[in-house]
Amino acid sequence: MPKVTMPQLGETVAEGTVTKWFKAVGETVDKGEALFEVSTDKVDTEIPAPAGGTLTAILVPAGQTVDVGTILGLIDEEPEDATVPTPSSAPRDAGARADEPPLAAASRGRGESATAERLSPVVRRLLAEHHLEPGDVVGTGPAGRLTREDVLAHVAATTASAPTTGEDAAVSPVVRRLLREHGLSIRDVTGTGPGGRIQRRDVEAAATLTQGSRSDEVVAFSTIRRLTAEHMVRSKATSAHTLMVREIDYENVERVRRREGASFKEREGYSLTYLPFNAVATVQALGEFPHLNASVGDDALVVHATVNLGIAVDLDGQGLVVPVVRDAATLSLREMAARVRALATGARSKRLTVDDMSHGTFTITNPGPYGTLMTGAIINQPQVAILATDGVSRKPVVVPGADGEELIAIHSIGLVALTFDHRVIDGAYAARFLARLAEILETRDWASEF
Repeated sequence: MPKVTMPQLGETVAEGTVTKWFKAVGETVDKGEALFEVSTDKVDTEIPAPAGGTLTAILVPAGQTVDVGTILGLIDEEPEDATVPTPSSAPRDAGARADEPPLAAASRGRGESATAERLSPVVRRLLAEHHLEPGDVVGTGPAGRLTREDVLAHVAATTASAPTTGEDAAVSPVVRRLLREHGLSIRDVTGTGPGGRIQRRDVEAAATLTQGSRSDEVVAFSTIRRLTAEHMVRSKATSAHTLMVREIDYENVERVRRREGASFKEREGYSLTYLPFNAVATVQALGEFPHLNASVGDDALVVHATVNLGIAVDLDGQGLVVPVVRDAATLSLREMAARVRALATGARSKRLTVDDMSHGTFTITNPGPYGTLMTGAIINQPQVAILATDGVSRKPVVVPGADGEELIAIHSIGLVALTFDHRVIDGAYAARFLARLAEILETRDWASEF
């Protein structure tokens, strides 16, 4: 019987917390299907089932933290022939009546227990849940045997063809739809129409009353939310946070995005955003200002030889993770775009490991797509700085003309905000880094990247 164990999610990870089981005991699971979710101090990950079959035991419930290798559950691999003959294909018993299904005759002769023994545990459970007998369902398995899919198909067909109850028939389709949308039943609404008939305004009034009487919702912190909160508070208590902001003229970048954007999206399958330009320019500038690509050690600054660029990813409001682009200085613009896209997609689908989140040396957070003006981000410890790239918009700016005169033009302008640890970095050093970053974004030959 296959065992479900706590996986090794990273080189340094010794334990994990089971945060959610996607299947209950007795339910079937396919090999590779998400079975449970594990949380560590860096990442939440969905773990696939090691085999297909029936989940027969959950040994570690959600909420418990256990060591790597601990047995969490058991899966019973269901044999392929774990089905039962149906009336259309089973041989007719000699004692069966002409109008009686063979299975019913068998039941008369041997008893219902004998028939039940021929069903798989899954089929037995489904039949019991839906109050069905084996003879109620037509089998499509080998030799007409009964399978899980047969039971589910029968239930779906029966539900779809069920007649409207007398209570439901008394209301219009619009009212029925509104009742479903607001989670109400007919008994929750007082009708004011002719003969007490429920009308649209009655449902809307009941929905308003229900919403007004609801109490505040208490949402418990998830593991990732709680760990993020602890990390942010610890960072603010550790580093002397200082914010410095620089305006960037993105017109040089914007021209390339306009010219190459359509073909890039057709070829790669996603849009060419400002983020990979900011990432490549940041990595180049860090090469000239290495004390920002560093971390605080034991009364010393550890300057890293390689830029491992962290990219903060929002998990649809459920939390924030920072996957890492390893050895980012070796990547071209297109390679950077592809790598960032892959990490963000993996983070949101919970397919990354702790190693994908580790060894970062500098972090970018990118709220710009939401039109932010300026963001003072919190440093990702033990790093010494984090860069926020905010919204870019079209604005009038002063530009030099051909003869040195000043002209008004419309350019794409945005702000970048550097939060740095003033214990180890001075303002002048940070300002020079931002000036160099702006110069790279505004003057680099981005067109040569395509």
